[in-house]
Amino acid sequence: MGSETTMTTDITASFSFTLDQPSDVLLQFEAAAIPEQHIIESHCSIGEADHIARIPAQDDIGERIWLHADGRFDIEYRASVEVRRRLDDLATLNRLEPHELPGEAVQYLFDSRYCPASQFQPFVNAEFGQLSGGQLVLAMQDWINQRFTYEPGSSTPQTTALDSFVERRGICRDFTHVMITLARAAAIPARYLSVYDPGVNPPDFHAVAEVFLADPEIPGGGVWHIIDATRMADPATTVKIGVGRDAADVSFMTTFGYAHFQAKEVLVTARN
Repeated sequence: MGSETTMTTDITASFSFTLDQPSDVLLQFEAAAIPEQHIIESHCSIGEADHIARIPAQDDIGERIWLHADGRFDIEYRASVEVRRRLDDLATLNRLEPHELPGEAVQYLFDSRYCPASQFQPFVNAEFGQLSGGQLVLAMQDWINQRFTYEPGSSTPQTTALDSFVERRGICRDFTHVMITLARAAAIPARYLSVYDPGVNPPDFHAVAEVFLADPEIPGGGVWHIIDATRMADPATTVKIGVGRDAADVSFMTTFGYAHFQAKEVLVTARN
């Protein structure tokens, strides 16, 4: 049976950009209001725009903000979030067979833009074939953490899990894409999670994976569990922003037009 922890995570984030001409921008940077994390207080300041609208994000975790605007924009955000998350011992959890999965998890078995999981099935069978369930997930996390170098600037927005696997280096985005790809290759649903966490150094928006494993408390049920191959994030203090198949689904800023990104600052702390 899992244990539930309660921590408060304080977040301050700001970034700015300039649009050369009227353009659409999709933002996702606020802590998600979901059962496992209570927003104690928050403040968001966005510059004036011709159009601003909030829409539900993927899997109804968080919100996205549409802007149609021109010129310079300065975004400022701060929040205090009480994280109340159930933590299980992953090593004791079983895998659900694909035919047992609920609809919400099925899409996270498939290949996606940055995660060509089907190409990794022979490797996963050879490297981890004797393991299953949570033990397999933990072994994959260890394998990536021990063999990859965290190296800012070593990858680009076009870098895939296959590229990172060959290079053996990257940033949190790349570690996460490889973790997701290996898990999916073993028929374990895995999704990309954009988060804040006080353990991230240097402080920034962070990426971790979530895997779907059997719920030991509900026969036939399943639960999503955070797994970070960089080992910087602690699930007890991690604040979820949004989820997706990979980084393409949950970027904090996507522009449909040319933008000059000018500055970014993130500060995250935790307290009991």
